[in-house]
This record gives sequence, C-alpha cells and structure tokens, in this order.
Amino acid sequence: MQNETIHESARNIPVVGEYDLCVLGGSCTGVFAAIRAARLGLSVTIVERMGCFGGVATLSLVNVWHSPYDEVFAKQIFAGLSIETMDRLKLRQAVTEYKANPNLAWAFNSAELQIELDEMIHENQITPWLHTSFVAPHIEEGHLSSIIVENKSGRSALKARFFIDATGDGDLCQRLGLETYRGAHRQPSTTCALFAGWNHLSAINWQKLLLDHGEEFGLPQGFCWASAVPDSDLQMLAGTRVYQDCSDARGFTQAEIEGRRQVRAIHDLLRKYAPDAPITLQSLPARIGIRETRHVRCHYQLTGEDVLSGRAFPDAIANGAYRVDIHHDDKPGITFRYLNGEESYSRPGHPKEFGRWRPVSEVNPTYYQIPYRSLIPQGAFGNLLAAGRFIDADEQAHAAIRVMVNMNQTGEAAGTAAWLALKHGQKAVDVDASSLRTVLQENGSIML
Repeated sequence: MQNETIHESARNIPVVGEYDLCVLGGSCTGVFAAIRAARLGLSVTIVERMGCFGGVATLSLVNVWHSPYDEVFAKQIFAGLSIETMDRLKLRQAVTEYKANPNLAWAFNSAELQIELDEMIHENQITPWLHTSFVAPHIEEGHLSSIIVENKSGRSALKARFFIDATGDGDLCQRLGLETYRGAHRQPSTTCALFAGWNHLSAINWQKLLLDHGEEFGLPQGFCWASAVPDSDLQMLAGTRVYQDCSDARGFTQAEIEGRRQVRAIHDLLRKYAPDAPITLQSLPARIGIRETRHVRCHYQLTGEDVLSGRAFPDAIANGAYRVDIHHDDKPGITFRYLNGEESYSRPGHPKEFGRWRPVSEVNPTYYQIPYRSLIPQGAFGNLLAAGRFIDADEQAHAAIRVMVNMNQTGEAAGTAAWLALKHGQKAVDVDASSLRTVLQENGSIML
C-alpha cells in the first residue's frame, strides 16, 4: 500500500497576494528577515504553518538567548533586532538579564514574545499568514515565481520577486530539488516544558534524582537544565532527549509523542522521589525543539575549523561566541569546545572530563563569523536565500552557530540582501558583500 498512488486533478489556484519578498517560516530568524526588508521599503509577506511567530523561542518554549559579547565579555559582537526585541520585552518586565554569563544573557517570557512579534509584524506593515502550510514552489520558465500554500481558505498562491527559506529544515530548497544533506551525527531534539512549584525543589538535587532513577522511567541519559520565566513562579525545563529524525513526517510525529512521554516520565519520577515538592506541569510546547535536520548546499560550507580558529570573512554577516555544543547521538552527554582551546565532556553520573582540543596559545580568537556565501543555495534560482539552522555548515560549526542569536543575524542579513538584489536587479550570489555589510551596519547591526 505504501507505493500506491492516486491522481489529483489539475486545478486553477488563485493568487491571493503579490509581494516584493516572501519569507517562508515565522521563527525569529524569518520575522527579522521580513522586518529588515520591510524597513528598507519592500512589500513583504511571511508564511508560518503554526499559530504564532517566534519558532523555538515561543512554540518550543526555549526562553533563553545568549550573550551579545565575545567569549571573554570584552567586546559587543552583535546588536540589531535581537537587542531591540529584548529591549521591548524589558518594558513589560518580561526579561531577566544576565551579565558575563556563558550560558545565557536573557531569559524571557515566551508568551510575551509571541505578542511582541505580532506587534512588530504589524508595525512594519508585513502581511502575515498563520496556520498556512507550504505545499510546493511554482516555477515559470525556470524562474521561482510563487509558492503554493494551503490554509482554512483552501489552496492558493503567493507571488513574489524574491524568496527567503527560513523553515529550519530547508523545505523550499528541498522541494525545488536543490542539494541538501544530513550530518553523519545529527544532534537529538528536546521537548521542553513549563512547571510550577519548582522552587520547592530548591533543597533537592533534582538532577541527581533524574540520574539515579531515570532508567526506571525510560529516560535516556542526556543533559538537563532549567530556566526561570521572569516575574512568575514558572520554570522551563529542558531535560528530554529525542533521537527520531524530524525531517520526515513519520519521524517528526514519533518525536513529538516521545518527547511528551519523557516530560511525563520526569514529572512522575519527581512525584515519586520528591513527594514533598508539589510541582505541577503547566504547559507543553506546540512543537518539539529541533537542533538539526537537513542542511542545504550553499556557495560556502562553514567548517568547525573556521569557527574554532575565529576565521574572518570579507563577506561576514553575523558574529557569534557561543561555544561548540555537541549533543551526542551515539553516547550520553555533551561536549563543549571553546575558542580558547579548552574542551569538556559532561556525562550524567560521571565527573566532568576536561581537556584541550588544541595546545595552549598566547592569542586566542574570541568570536567567530558566518559568511554571506553560506546563505546562498547552489542552483539555478537567483531570487532565493536561506536563513536559519539549515544553512551550510559542517557538524562542528553547526553545533556552535545554531543558537537563536546567531540565526537571528542570518535572517537580518537575508532580508537586507533581498532588498539589495531587487534594488540592483541582481541575483543573490551577485550582491556586493561590502554593500551588504554597510547597509546592515547603517541599520543597527555590528559588522566586525
């Protein structure tokens, strides 16, 4: 039965909008791409298959963003819309700020962020399409001219002069037939959850409880951390480890169900072994937090050597300092590699192992860069850019650059590059990198 097919009759599909730019995917990466382009004067639409914008930061409940400073906290390395958004949330007492912390710079209220992104979309006169699924690209005479979508109104088409794939999985690129690939060791996903009453565990080593009794509840060994939701008694817990491949429908479905099972298992474990701590499960994510699925082949693959050596690129459009953070798919725990040459491996129930991935050096890089070329898919479509975690990066580079504050910058760059390409009648690959960097800096980004 799996090989059986049915015939879908041909039909005329109404065009419900024509724009300069269509952004596919409503994560913060996609939203920031849309805002940058709209502020430069483009008519912009953004398409999101879920019911809100923000991606992992809202739908998946991951309520932390990392530092805007380099690894030694001596120099600010990014600004732009990430900072602007956090500043807006501060006005609502929806952010807790942390100074010189390698693990996080801001913890925020994901629900407040949902509404803030709605307001930013409205303020910049961007046309939103929520609960709208991407179906297929439409090609006319070898040119990407529109995308076909489906929602409560049925099937329709959105035409645009330029497109940005910010789907996280490269869905538009993949369905255009462009080359995509998967890493040999794909990082597992995590289902987060919000709990109330977590403060009752303050005198209890809950991480040790999970380690000692996790096997009893079918919990794989991994890495567990938590973050308080500002101005509330809620705690976001990231303690699950889900190995299913989320790049296909069956794997994605299984991952969602397995992630929720593990959340309940953690809750049941704590009820049994910390019975005097009355914690309650308050909220589950609308979507599992995915670290990695497929990547698209671009004009340059960013490598781990590029990242760890702090290689400077003439077409750099983003700067980051978050460590290489490898959640292993073939053994418990995680490995951290730092720009100063240090390395650590954390495995539940064992002492942390320290070492070096390179010898001691008198001079160490303190940040790394992402080049514009890693956002330009190879292939025949000159009016297409990639932004987000599926850009071209090897396993080690991806483990560092994938965090949201880095990917937000790729969105801002893609939106700006789309404006430049349309302004000068160019293909994405022909956009002048120096001009791109200048416009980004003029509009709030930090270019180093």
